[in-house]
Amino acid sequence: MTQLHATLFDMDGLLLDSEILWHKAEAKILGDLGVSIPTGAVRLTKGMFVSEVVDFWFGEHPWTGPTRPEVVAMILQEVGDLVESEGVMLPGALRAIELSSQRGPIALASSTPRPLIMRCLNHFGLVERFNSIHSADIEPYGKPHPGVFLSAAKALDVSPMNCLVFEDSAAGVLAAKAGRMTCVAVPVEEERRMPAFQIADLVLDTLEDLSTAWLDERFTR
Repeated sequence: MTQLHATLFDMDGLLLDSEILWHKAEAKILGDLGVSIPTGAVRLTKGMFVSEVVDFWFGEHPWTGPTRPEVVAMILQEVGDLVESEGVMLPGALRAIELSSQRGPIALASSTPRPLIMRCLNHFGLVERFNSIHSADIEPYGKPHPGVFLSAAKALDVSPMNCLVFEDSAAGVLAAKAGRMTCVAVPVEEERRMPAFQIADLVLDTLEDLSTAWLDERFTR
């Protein structure tokens, strides 16, 4: 069994109940521009960078007025506002952070742009919990490419093979395994049967189910 030395966390949908807030922000900002997003259509853009989401919907329903970069900025501002007014940490998130940090350095590796990452982490008092914070927004490729995880591992001076990744998305699991990392997946119920989650090393219903014994078997003390 590969010995683990460090842990990498995703943010949206894993630590914070913010996926729904992204959908809410996109529906509001794009709706104001005349783009009607059908129920369930958010799955079409899940895992994309916000700029890719805006490009997608512009291609489907072109609008006049603000430019696409301006719309991206509007959505990011709205998400931040919603996180601060409605956002909550998901069950077991703080415990998972604490258990992991007791066993080695931890980093955040998210597809969210860094300014919004910092705004969210500051709101919940989490910034100082992480040894390093990374955004895939500055990587050449986003998840399922492993770039952001590889950058996070390098910043911690730990081999990717000795890193544990916590993820909620199929793209994130694929990215972790492409980086040859151990992966714990915490998918929402309606996505649990997606093929990508079959390659995760452990699948949990919630981070509250994370076992200290499972961690102890894999981390070098």
